[in-house]
Amino acid sequence: MARPKKMRSVRRPPIHAGFKPTGVRARCLEPLVLALDELEAIRLADYRGLDHAEGAVEMGISRSTFSRLVDRARGKVAEFLIEGKYLQIEGGEIHFQENRVRCRECGYVLTAGFESQPRLCPACGAEDWIDLAGGFGHGRCCRRHHRNRRR
Repeated sequence: MARPKKMRSVRRPPIHAGFKPTGVRARCLEPLVLALDELEAIRLADYRGLDHAEGAVEMGISRSTFSRLVDRARGKVAEFLIEGKYLQIEGGEIHFQENRVRCRECGYVLTAGFESQPRLCPACGAEDWIDLAGGFGHGRCCRRHHRNRRR
């Protein structure tokens, strides 16, 4: 029997949930799913330039698991670029450390904690926010997860 997957720690939800080639409707493309933990591994290794040991510590997983995530994510990004598929970002056994919210009026994106959300948009003054963690099915669970880890 396989060991249960360990929850991976992801800094914050991505701003976008998918990418596609220009000029082609998403529904006409074959979907390719990039899990949230795979995206985080690419962010840490390729965008931030961390080595695999440092990235593993950030995500709360082993170095070998981190390396597998990076390899799998790089393969999917290459497939997306070469074959022109619709890259969907979703899923994975994760918890966000922080949240992002987007103003429904002007699109301004702000990083926020799970405990406090801004009342007014600093760009336009609107009060209507989209919870990006909630869009990925997280929020309450991440708040509880990190509160319990501090104890």
